[in-house]
Amino acid sequence: MNRDTVIPPLNAIFQDVFDDPSLEVSDDMTAPDVEGWDSLSHVNLIVAVEKEFKIRLTTAEVRGLSNVGDFIALISRKAT
Repeated sequence: MNRDTVIPPLNAIFQDVFDDPSLEVSDDMTAPDVEGWDSLSHVNLIVAVEKEFKIRLTTAEVRGLSNVGDFIALISRKAT
């Protein structure tokens, strides 16, 4: 799966999890850039991504992410 096919559903997940229909993901986006991105919403985000893309993310993979661009790359590698 390439990043162009990952971004639209990922964007929809972000909008749903953070209850903000105007939210648009970007490569350099991090938790402090999104209102309400706390530990609970982070878990909800990971679970929603795993369900949508039918993948499993390890704790090490998630900890290794420094921004949404890294997240998009990880999803692209793992999703088929």
